[in-house]
This record gives sequence, structure tokens and C-alpha cells, in this order.
Amino acid sequence: MAARAYWQGQIRLALVSIPVEIYPATRSGAAISFRQIHEPSGKPIHYEKVASGVGPVDRDEIVKGFEISRGNYVLLDDAEIEAVKIESRKTLELVQFVGAEEIDVLYFEKPYYVVPADDLAEEAYGVLREALKATRKVGLGQLSVRGREQLVSLKPCGRGLVLEVLRYADEVQKAQGFFRDIGDAKPDADLLELATSLIEKKTAPFQPASFHDRYVDALHRLIEKKSKAKGKRILEDVEEPASGRGGNVIDLMAALKKSLGDENPARKAPPAKKPARKSA
Repeated sequence: MAARAYWQGQIRLALVSIPVEIYPATRSGAAISFRQIHEPSGKPIHYEKVASGVGPVDRDEIVKGFEISRGNYVLLDDAEIEAVKIESRKTLELVQFVGAEEIDVLYFEKPYYVVPADDLAEEAYGVLREALKATRKVGLGQLSVRGREQLVSLKPCGRGLVLEVLRYADEVQKAQGFFRDIGDAKPDADLLELATSLIEKKTAPFQPASFHDRYVDALHRLIEKKSKAKGKRILEDVEEPASGRGGNVIDLMAALKKSLGDENPARKAPPAKKPARKSA
């Protein structure tokens, strides 16, 4: 396996220990990074370490500081910080199991592939994987890496296992503060039916390869054009989508119907009744 292991150790379930290796399941996308350039000379800009009222300082004069009040810092050197780092234990103990649906999506941060370290570990690895599948549970534990403890979950993924780093509770903002002012009125039944029909019409299997970062693609095209234009400025007009901020039910109804392509057959008005004949 060409990739470098993020962590090597053992997963412990009670008295059972399973030697494993953990590898990143994701990689950085094709983002474009820019350097700041001094235009007259074409040279890149560099940054100096500067202290207010002092000017440039040497790197060996710099320590870390935590601001306890405005302008007041507790100074810590590297040795002091290193002394409190948690020992990088080589054991991930599964201390609890929960239903996968119990963990809010906000807590998931980064996934890793977990593979058995050798052939001897495969049997116990397979038992754990199948037991998690059968019970529909995920395991929880804390992984010690580089002096820090990470809350993690472990769940089956095909023939393997996936470990996901989770955020701690104090890292997740409560939704109530953002959603408090949203009304709880039930939507109009006709509007809800049209929106449901639109969702069903656009439902398809998830194919991540069909999505691209259009901004990055456009930057690549711009850089290619710019390199061929010998430094000439290139500005392209980009058509912005209409804002469409209609504020009433009639506008929303019309927009939903238009999105569906035609009027929802289920909501077509019944034919008008003929007026009753007057008796002679």
C-alpha cells in the first residue's frame, strides 16, 4: 500500500486486540493557491516576523502566548507545551456502541480507512466488522495522535472498516441560536405537493464524479488564456442567476410549477359542470 499510515496500533474490544493501520480516506482537492507578487519586479512577497514598536525579530526570540486579558499573555515555551501532551498510546479502545443515526452529521469531521495490519489480524477484524453490521451499531473511542486525543467512531464499510474523527461537543454550535426566529407554520398543502413532486423528479443515484468545482475549472482556463495572452488583462462576463425573491404564495406556486416543466396533473382543475337546464 503506497499511502503512508496515519496511525498504527490496535483496536481493543474487551480482551480482544486487533492490530490495524489507519489511512486517510480523503485528499485535498485541486484548489489553486496564489502567491503575492511585487508587480514592478515580478518577485514574490516574503513576510518578516515583526513585533509592535520593536520591528523585525529573530525566530529564536519567539515563544507562544495565550491572551488571558486584553494585552496580557501567559508565555509558554515548547518544552512546557510538550510536557502536557498525552502519550501517543497505540491502543484504540472501543468504550461504547451507539446507533449510527444517533450521531448528528455536524459531529463528523474526517474519515479514515482501517485495515488489518497482517493476515493474522484478519479473522478478528472480520468478526468485529460483521458484528457491527449485524447490530447496526458504531463503536466509539478516543484515539491519541501527536499529543492530542481525538473522539472517533468506527463503522463497517463494505469489506472493511471506516474510522471517522468526531468533533467534541464544545466544537459544535447549537442550532437553536440560528433557527430560533424561523416560524413553525405548516406549509400550504398544494405547495408542499408540488415541492415533493419536484424532489421526486430530480431524484437519482449519487455519483460524486459528476460534480466538479466549477470555480477551480474556470481559474485553470483563465490561467491558460492569460499565459497565452502575454500578460494582457482578461475579463470575462459571467451571467449571474436571477435572484428570484418573489414574496408571495402565487409567485412560489408558479415557480414550482415551472420547475416541474408543466402543471402537476394531480392538481389540474376538474372540468366545469354544465349549468342545469331550466324546466319549461
